[in-house]
Amino acid sequence: MLLETLQEERTPSEQPVTNSSSHSEQVSEMERASKNKSQLGQFFTPASVASFMAGLFTPGSGELCRLLDAGAGEGALSAAFLERCASGHLPFKRVEVDTFEVDRSLHPCLTLRLADACADLDAKFTVHGRDFILAATEWLSGNLFAEPLPGYTHAILNPPYKKIRSDSEHRLALRRAGIETVNLYSAFVALSLALLEDHGQLVAIIPRSFCNGPYYRPFRKFLLEYAALRRIHLFDSRATVFKEDSVLQENVILHLERAGRQGPVAVSTSTDDGFADMTVREHPFERVVMPDDPEQFINVPTSSGLNRIELCDGIRSSVDDLKISVSTGPVVDFRLKEYLREAPSPDSVPLLYPCHFNGGVIEWPKSGIKKPNAIQYGDDTRKWLYPNGYYCVVRRFSSKEEKRRIVANVVEPGAFAGAPMLGFENHLNVFHDARKGLSRELAFGLALFLNSTAADEYFRRFNGHTQVNATDLRLMKYPSLEILVLLGELAVKKSGACIAQREIDSLLESVLS
Repeated sequence: MLLETLQEERTPSEQPVTNSSSHSEQVSEMERASKNKSQLGQFFTPASVASFMAGLFTPGSGELCRLLDAGAGEGALSAAFLERCASGHLPFKRVEVDTFEVDRSLHPCLTLRLADACADLDAKFTVHGRDFILAATEWLSGNLFAEPLPGYTHAILNPPYKKIRSDSEHRLALRRAGIETVNLYSAFVALSLALLEDHGQLVAIIPRSFCNGPYYRPFRKFLLEYAALRRIHLFDSRATVFKEDSVLQENVILHLERAGRQGPVAVSTSTDDGFADMTVREHPFERVVMPDDPEQFINVPTSSGLNRIELCDGIRSSVDDLKISVSTGPVVDFRLKEYLREAPSPDSVPLLYPCHFNGGVIEWPKSGIKKPNAIQYGDDTRKWLYPNGYYCVVRRFSSKEEKRRIVANVVEPGAFAGAPMLGFENHLNVFHDARKGLSRELAFGLALFLNSTAADEYFRRFNGHTQVNATDLRLMKYPSLEILVLLGELAVKKSGACIAQREIDSLLESVLS
């Protein structure tokens, strides 16, 4: 199967049904099922999540419902939708369901579940074993030999999560249909949206990673051009929603209306898939997608009030306004193995990893780590290095439930006395001035601002995963150069980077008020 050759993640449901007669056979069957799910990027939807998603659809005026469930798995989503129809909350006279599931071993369970859900309705269903991406792109791109697909009125999705290789059959097929994206989940949503009739509704649970970053820019543009965003649901905890499958990807549930008129967006949050503590707030669309944002990042406000950064006129500068740059560390260690040194030597210069920074303190060289401490300095490596100086660095990755998403530190040249150059490894983002150091005060001011609670809250609105990209930092708003320098002067007086969180926030507030 083509899906088995791709790579990355998806969302969950109940354990696979088995007919094994012994414990060892059950374990073997579960292992096979787990392996197959992993290969397909497939995790099934919990019943509580399926019921919540089905509950987001609003009643329409049409008598016929044509439902699409692409990547149907064992049918939890379609069944939840049909149960809502049977309860009278979606009062259609007739329902037609198209499910696509490439894993044919799930078809018996899927068929039984749909048959049971349709028993009390005027409804029919079809289970397709075809590859949804190929089936949809053939029809949408006008292939004369493609099997026709109807215009759907509703779509409910928990799509597979796997990266699509740039040279794969899927990527080429999507391009023929006018869709450019890098992951199966965004491809499934884009195709389902394209197959909807005007004012058709789509509800999907997908990773939050599409909300920001350059790779998903075409998908965000497609989504916002073709649909109105009605609802975003965010889970506060990464670890509890799909814990049975060890999925720690942060997920959101979207409710979209094809060709709808964009209005305010309802944003709801709950701790987990129990939804017991759910809160719902309505926000102007301009708070979710900033009108002046060329990247069209999708922000998820989690409070009714404006963030401190949104409220402050003194925080409106870009890195370009500050006349500085932020870049990913240029040293990719596995490509430069022959030049790496475990310990400093006369022909080497310091090489810095995230592990060399601990609570605002530089620990270099650091013994007992599996990373090198230095890189050879010469004609072959000079282009990867920066002159020794003051820099602000931000870790690209944070742990799953870390208190702060952004962790900034200051590189002080005195920590590497005598070193002419420095190497920054690829897991660090570096603020610099045309590949040279910053002023001392600016470096400390940037670090203090980025470590503030206000900056972290603002960043979390559009960044839902543990990676902090240089692009994200480049698109943030910063205090003016004068305010950053003032912050830096105060930080230096307060023992540099070793400042408690409460004091960081207090210092920022004092210079902004």
